[in-house]
Amino acid sequence: MTRVLLLLPTTTYRAPDFLEAARRLDVDVTVASEEPNALEGMQPAGLLTIDFRDPQSCARLVAEFARRHPIDAVIGADDDTVVAAAAISLALGLPANPPEAVAAARHKGTLRRRLAAAGVPNPRSRLFRLEDGPDGAARTVTYPCVLKPTFLAASRGVIRADDPDSFRAAWRRIEAILRQPDVSAKGGAAAREILVEEYVAGAEVAVEGLLRNGELEILAVFDKPDPLEGPFFEETIYVTPSRLPEATLAAVAHSTEQACRALGLVDGPIHAELRINSAGPSVIEVAARSIGGLCSRTLSFGAGISLEELILRHALRREEGRTPRDPRAAGVMMIPIRRGGRLEKVSGLEQARAVPDVEEVVVSAHAGQLLVPLPEGSRYLGFIFSRASTVDRAEAALREAHAALTFQIGD
Repeated sequence: MTRVLLLLPTTTYRAPDFLEAARRLDVDVTVASEEPNALEGMQPAGLLTIDFRDPQSCARLVAEFARRHPIDAVIGADDDTVVAAAAISLALGLPANPPEAVAAARHKGTLRRRLAAAGVPNPRSRLFRLEDGPDGAARTVTYPCVLKPTFLAASRGVIRADDPDSFRAAWRRIEAILRQPDVSAKGGAAAREILVEEYVAGAEVAVEGLLRNGELEILAVFDKPDPLEGPFFEETIYVTPSRLPEATLAAVAHSTEQACRALGLVDGPIHAELRINSAGPSVIEVAARSIGGLCSRTLSFGAGISLEELILRHALRREEGRTPRDPRAAGVMMIPIRRGGRLEKVSGLEQARAVPDVEEVVVSAHAGQLLVPLPEGSRYLGFIFSRASTVDRAEAALREAHAALTFQIGD
């Protein structure tokens, strides 16, 4: 049997959809996670514990495992796993991105340097260390600017500053995040860094793509209709297809492909974020993974093929011709956490699900869960999905369904 190794952190949203894609393809699956599973001894071919923070150790361990259970493809589900996935693929002789290219995309400071050196438009930036302190740094930057950790995802720790006072406040807030034991352990040396980059005004889009031998296929461009102006950058609504003019979309595709080449990415899924204004597109981020959370459920290809199945088919080289995306408009709302506390009750689910053009409402937070809003947090209350004849209708359905929901949060 064909076997796929899925690198799935214990906190990932992505496990069910990747496992369902593997089931549809009738392939054996080994799930690798960073925490031991009580059933690992009973399923030696199905479960594996590896330390994603040490890609070379992962490669050695999986190479030994593969001598007993051959592996045909390796998939890293999200940011914490993509470098390890690339290192494992290299050790097994499987087609994948070079590990150094994935690591460059993963570290925001390196990403900025690579893009600037290649002439790809992206925000000017400076990398500081925590020991530099906020006072001196605040006097050397141009405002407005954005401060961020170099390795966290989902807008965690990303804060806009408009003057030295807000800069110092943002610095201290990010420093507190970086000093949290789990964050410090994950980041290593990067947990001592803060990247400061110019704030780029304009509309923001997300690009979902697939690289084949260095050539980028754009799978979808998502508009983000809610303004992302700070001080925090909480993403809420994505809708596709984009309402931008064709010439602008062509420029977005060109800038994204340029960025992939500058980083050395050549194979597999990519997720990019760009800002667009009168100067054209500016690349904010490129990641060697697919879209996060449950947002991939907005996309369907061919005869009901999910994005996860498309990624697995590519990794296994089982791509049979083109797989056009469902032509209908689609959208997702990542339900934001407006205040911290413990979730007590959710009301209005039936009404939200009954909204025309709403396809699914998923509340991923559970009763009693401690909710942490941005910029300290990185998760959502849940997701709302819509599919409609037009993008405007898809967006309106998301907003109406969200308005029907009430989240009771206690202290």
